[in-house]
Amino acid sequence: MTNPLDDIDPVIQPPKRLAAMAVLAHSTATDFPFLKNHLQISDSDLSKQMAALITAGYVTSTRARGRGSMTTYRITKSGRRAFDAHVEALRRLVSFG
Repeated sequence: MTNPLDDIDPVIQPPKRLAAMAVLAHSTATDFPFLKNHLQISDSDLSKQMAALITAGYVTSTRARGRGSMTTYRITKSGRRAFDAHVEALRRLVSFG
């Protein structure tokens, strides 16, 4: 049996990123205002958290141009696999012992 700590994803581990990934894992697409309100964080903090997830390849973003431009996020296939593995590692961790 492997140590569940070995499967904790350091990119997803921070609570704000984990919460964002949970929202994205349960939607087809989520826009910036919804995530900001749901997570109750500032624009700059959300941008920083999402940039880390995008850099890791876990999330994609699309920015609609024009009046009232909107950024929309989607979880990628690798992001879904990483999220599911991370959640499973957390489940094993809390039942460890």
